[in-house]
Amino acid sequence: MHLSVDPLQMEKQIVIIGAGASGLLACKYALNIGLNPIVFEAEDRIGGVWSHTLESTRLQNTKEIFQFSDFPWPTSIIDTYPTHTQVMEYFESYAQHFNLFPCIKFNSKVIGIDYVGVSDEEMESWALWGGTGKPFGTEAKWHVKVQDTKNGSIQVFHTEFVVLCVGQFSGLPNIPEFLPKRGPEVFKGKVMHSEDFSALNNSTAAELIKTKRVTIVGSHKTAADIAAECASANGVKYPCTMIQRNAHWFLPSDKLSGLLLGFLYFNRFSEFLVHKPGETFLLSFVATMLSPLRWGISKLIETYLRWNLPLKKYGMLPKISFLEDMSACQIAMLPDKFYDRVEEGSIIIKNSQILSFCEEGLIIDGENQPIETDVVIFATGFKGDEKLRNIFESPVFQNNIMGSPTSTVSLYRQIIHPRIPRLAIIGYNENFSNLGRSEIKSVWLSQFLDGNLELPSIREMEKEANMWADHIKQVTGRYFRRACISNSSIWYIDQLCRDMGCNPRRKKGFLVDLFIPYAPTDYAGLTSK
Repeated sequence: MHLSVDPLQMEKQIVIIGAGASGLLACKYALNIGLNPIVFEAEDRIGGVWSHTLESTRLQNTKEIFQFSDFPWPTSIIDTYPTHTQVMEYFESYAQHFNLFPCIKFNSKVIGIDYVGVSDEEMESWALWGGTGKPFGTEAKWHVKVQDTKNGSIQVFHTEFVVLCVGQFSGLPNIPEFLPKRGPEVFKGKVMHSEDFSALNNSTAAELIKTKRVTIVGSHKTAADIAAECASANGVKYPCTMIQRNAHWFLPSDKLSGLLLGFLYFNRFSEFLVHKPGETFLLSFVATMLSPLRWGISKLIETYLRWNLPLKKYGMLPKISFLEDMSACQIAMLPDKFYDRVEEGSIIIKNSQILSFCEEGLIIDGENQPIETDVVIFATGFKGDEKLRNIFESPVFQNNIMGSPTSTVSLYRQIIHPRIPRLAIIGYNENFSNLGRSEIKSVWLSQFLDGNLELPSIREMEKEANMWADHIKQVTGRYFRRACISNSSIWYIDQLCRDMGCNPRRKKGFLVDLFIPYAPTDYAGLTSK
């Protein structure tokens, strides 16, 4: 292992960690203001989480919602929900069009960052973020430790500003804990996480599941996608079992589902029905008065799904409301013909709160015999907050990011931590339009880096960050760590627009602005003079 130090000499140098969608956007808007960013990407290609998804995976929202504001989808893409391959090609085209590839260092895994040149005591005494409230201009530097994933050598880069674009849904798998002699160690078959399965090439993945009894542990989009993949490969002769602890609301992958979400949840009127952080007394009163309508819309969608899908028959009926799942970003789109495969018996749904391994397979609640299986795949998500915490070498910064199991990542404007200087986070908060929200965050950040907006005091930043953190915990319940802001998304973007001196009302006409769903293209040229 070789270790060397490379001080970045250029003025106002920034480092971006991650070349997923958020990293590409942060890079593009940094270039727009004349900076020369370096993007470190651990993989050998761009795409982030999309480079680790199944080939059969499709977008969960329509392409009109998932797109760059100034780079439309090719006219040749007619699918409402583009495929994995189409999404990756779209990212490649975007990076090529805006000449982002020269900025990206592939196979470069950031294994730690440390802020050097100022003591913890001095940082604690600051009234302004970073001591001055400015993004550049101090002697202290971030030391970014980068490992070459091919030869193992480590290089340390010095930079003034760091942008973390590492996301939540990769890198640190969430594996359930088991009692001694009840875990994977006693199982004679193969056990893996969905990230490892998705990383396999097509032929290897096909060989792994071919004529195998596969069991997927999980209840969300990834679990359903893998189950559909296995069912397509093996049919009813080797059915795939999907074990879920808590059922969630799934929508059919059709145009009607996209319209329902858009007009009932993604427009400005829909946000009058919910309480929002920092709202006025009048808006709070309106939200309270309209709560019966909010409840009615949720029940209407639930009735529609119960009527059109065999949820109760196959144990897929959630115990919580559609609104609760929606507020926690737990809604997902079904794979094509999912229930057809359940009906024919190539997918078997099981519900269990408790799970353990034995030599032959898995033992679940209410069944005397184990589920005999050859391969177990955990589609149980990731520990995104721990991954974010672990990238910091400083125990103080680690504690700032995640101080306790019940705390969430509190960021000013969902971008900057008040107590971590000269660092921004893009793409951590979850939303049903992550791409569009990451773009506006990147625009906001570029305006800050260019000196066009100022930050308040650390105390005021903490007050705003904690207000949003409390709101997120209140509306998302046990899923608060996913930091979902879906039910206040337009309200949030309005605040960023006002910070930048832009009109948040992006549509022409009062009724159009109130009822037509907002999309990324509404924010095209946001800061253009």
